[in-house]
Amino acid sequence: MPAPPPPRRRFLTASLAPAAAFCTLTTGCQSQARLRDLRFTTLSEAQHELDRLAALADRPQAAAWTWPATLIHCAQSIRFALAGYPQTKSELFQRTVGRAAYQVFAWRGQMNHDLGEPIPGAPALSPQADPKVALTELHQAIEAFHRHTGELQPHFAYGRLSKAEYELAHAMHLANHLAAFDITPQA
Repeated sequence: MPAPPPPRRRFLTASLAPAAAFCTLTTGCQSQARLRDLRFTTLSEAQHELDRLAALADRPQAAAWTWPATLIHCAQSIRFALAGYPQTKSELFQRTVGRAAYQVFAWRGQMNHDLGEPIPGAPALSPQADPKVALTELHQAIEAFHRHTGELQPHFAYGRLSKAEYELAHAMHLANHLAAFDITPQA
């Protein structure tokens, strides 16, 4: 008979399992079996994969958006952390469901969300945007985030995050989106 799990693990499992289930029902989390298992903890790690993908002549994808639209979406998310999101969930949502979703993602080291859902209130994404301009925009947003020393704006769903938490959130967000590119096509 196997030994019971350590008390901390039982506590975390019991605490986070309901949050994960609730997150799935309320924040657009979805099964993404066709995506690569890509994980980043820093924006620098994400930039290496971003540059690798940008250099590919052929980029098979399972993404909802084009490559440049995806890059612009990710740049928007980072810039909104500095300037403020156009629309936010209620403070109650941010402190409860949003915070629980962030904690689950951070605990798992991976974010899963609807890859075709725009940031609420964000300008529409152009599928025809220039890929080089979009890539430059994302790199500039990452650099601006790294240089930023002031207070960060609350995330539209997760609420207030420290700079380290925000970097992890952005890194996981990029990993989730970039995982939909350079996939092996299903037979």
